[in-house]
Amino acid sequence: METKVESCCQVEQTQMDSGSTLETKPGLISSAKATMHCLTGCTIGEVLGLMIGVSLQWPPLYTITLAVILAFVIGFILAIRSVQATENLSIKAAFRAVWLGEVISMGIMELVMNVVDYWAGGMHAHSIFSGTFVLGLALAIPAGFLAAWPVNYWLLSREIKKCCH
Repeated sequence: METKVESCCQVEQTQMDSGSTLETKPGLISSAKATMHCLTGCTIGEVLGLMIGVSLQWPPLYTITLAVILAFVIGFILAIRSVQATENLSIKAAFRAVWLGEVISMGIMELVMNVVDYWAGGMHAHSIFSGTFVLGLALAIPAGFLAAWPVNYWLLSREIKKCCH
């Protein structure tokens, strides 16, 4: 029995000894790729929101709110544009294709990233150039990935989330 993963996040296939191919649900590699894609949009928005909030010395609640809004907006833009490019869909159809999986995945990711960054002190830093700010991000980003990875595995295996967008 030989397992191979096709490019991007396509279904993993297992070659049986008899020569037939058995398609299985997306595995850990596929879900990790989907999580990295989600993390890209979330991180861009999150970092931008944190940089603005910390630079303006906003209270953590305002900073978190801005970071989450920007993470969702940028995450959705990236997901929709990707689906439009690969599936040739309208903006509305692409949004319908990705919204539920993205909301769940980004919601978990953002919750964990903001909790970790808050407790690491990144949101309380006096400058975006301080070690505390950088430490908060250095801990929050991998924590967000690790929290969302099993969620994306579950979403992909139940076909709630589409891969490769």
